Amino acid sequence: MKYPKGTVNICNNTKNNTVFSNRGMSLEKDINSTNKYYSDNSIAFIYKKPTPIKILEFDRKTVTIKKAVFEAPSTTDYNGLYRGRYIDFEAKETDSKEGFPLINIHKHQINHIRNIVKCGGIAFLIIRLNSYSKTFVLEGNVFIDYIDNNLCKYVPVELFNNKGHEIMEKYAPRLDYLKIIDKIYGGILDE
Repeated sequence: MKYPKGTVNICNNTKNNTVFSNRGMSLEKDINSTNKYYSDNSIAFIYKKPTPIKILEFDRKTVTIKKAVFEAPSTTDYNGLYRGRYIDFEAKETDSKEGFPLINIHKHQINHIRNIVKCGGIAFLIIRLNSYSKTFVLEGNVFIDYIDNNLCKYVPVELFNNKGHEIMEKYAPRLDYLKIIDKIYGGILDE
């Protein structure tokens, strides 16, 4: 292609196989965009939970926080309401080729997912495997069952391929994960 400052080769056949599928959008931006679409169209109301902080020093002149600490461990990233049901999920990205490293999720978050499942809420993880250019929904009960019954450092790629649900990216909504939730929960959400 001809650009103002010269020629750029966009088809490079070197060992460095660059993936252009996400074009710089992070998982969080994709989910936030999707949630805005859901909200704007009255499909669901799902929000990013802020991490609770305690402000220690505040400058009233500049209206800035000068010093703060985390007040309590956060639970999961998102929660809200969909078709009359409570929905709660964690979103993570990884570049690992083995799968999702469990070091990336805290014990209190795992317990939170466990409790949501126990109480009948809809709990899951959205995991983007950057090495494979794929994003999956992994049901909370599948995730909990796997980590309870396996001594592992990773949730392997095979589990995502066999028991996860791939989210196909599109224009709007960007990551239609609620389509997968409908498929998983079937008629339960229609009651």
